[in-house]
Amino acid sequence: MERKSSRVLVLVLVGHALVASLTWRDIRHQPTQQVRGSKTFWRIASGVNTLGSVGYWLIGRRYRRMRARGGRRPA
Repeated sequence: MERKSSRVLVLVLVGHALVASLTWRDIRHQPTQQVRGSKTFWRIASGVNTLGSVGYWLIGRRYRRMRARGGRRPA
């Protein structure tokens, strides 16, 4: 393998490890109600490839809706 190819491969692997660790940290701290599907599924999917992590952030995580300013809900 060429030297340049080795560097690219290392950067891709480090990037995947970083994204996967951030995803796993988020999965660990989210309540079960905030995750679509099982947490185990998303851990495996994000560990297999980076698209699994992207899928978790786009599909698997439920985001809380912000209330309107003033703290009151509309009637």
